[in-house]
Amino acid sequence: MNIHTDKYKCVECGKCYQSSYHLAVHRRSHSREQPFECTVCSRRFTQSGHLVSHSRIHSGQKPYKCHVCDKAFSQSGNLNTHMRVHTGKKPHKCSLCDKSFSVSSSLQTHKRHVHNNSRPYECPYCGMLFKVHSKLKQHVRIHTDAKPYSCRHCSDCFTWHYQLKTHLLKSHNEGTWFTCDICQKKFGSKQELKQHVKRHEAVKPYVCSECPKRFCTAYELRQHHPVHLGYKQFSCGLCDKLFARKAPVKKHFKKSSDEHGVSHVQL
Repeated sequence: MNIHTDKYKCVECGKCYQSSYHLAVHRRSHSREQPFECTVCSRRFTQSGHLVSHSRIHSGQKPYKCHVCDKAFSQSGNLNTHMRVHTGKKPHKCSLCDKSFSVSSSLQTHKRHVHNNSRPYECPYCGMLFKVHSKLKQHVRIHTDAKPYSCRHCSDCFTWHYQLKTHLLKSHNEGTWFTCDICQKKFGSKQELKQHVKRHEAVKPYVCSECPKRFCTAYELRQHHPVHLGYKQFSCGLCDKLFARKAPVKKHFKKSSDEHGVSHVQL
């Protein structure tokens, strides 16, 4: 009825809302006003509810609990997505292969990493190329020694998120270990355990489309792909030499750094 009567209508885009409050909140999307500020990191939000949800990152509060495995989440949406682990529902299907995913972000990542060979992002330190900017940002930490992941229990900081998760498990008994039934080795994530078990069972589900080689993980298959692509995607950064695979360029870059007297970190 608000639509028919033009009640609580936004003059910028024409959308109608159920109350003056909701209209006022919507107007902030046009004015970019963000009146709600986090007292810990100073990040700002357009709605108080978004600030409340964000604050759980700092407090560690996880009020949304899975009734099947007791895993807890800070956001209700994350719990809804997690439930697909138990139901097996994978509504997001790749249009280029038969793979399906439980969340749309995993599908987009899959398309970028598996079906797209373009690598437009170059590391300014070593010349390594990346498909997405986020991977470049992560890689640069190797050279800058940045440690953005800090423990909320002590002063330790880490370069990678998985290192923080492992630290929380080992040092503060926070989180859940995933244990291999065969060798009793412990892992910080379910995915790491699944990949580990495949090696016990000699399962290699990832098959190269160009040759008979098989691999345990999608990562190993991606590392193998450049052999068939006919181009060398990794450059040294200190000379003009190019490489098709990551491991040789790491070895070459270290050797070149030593020969040229350039300081470097272990890649």
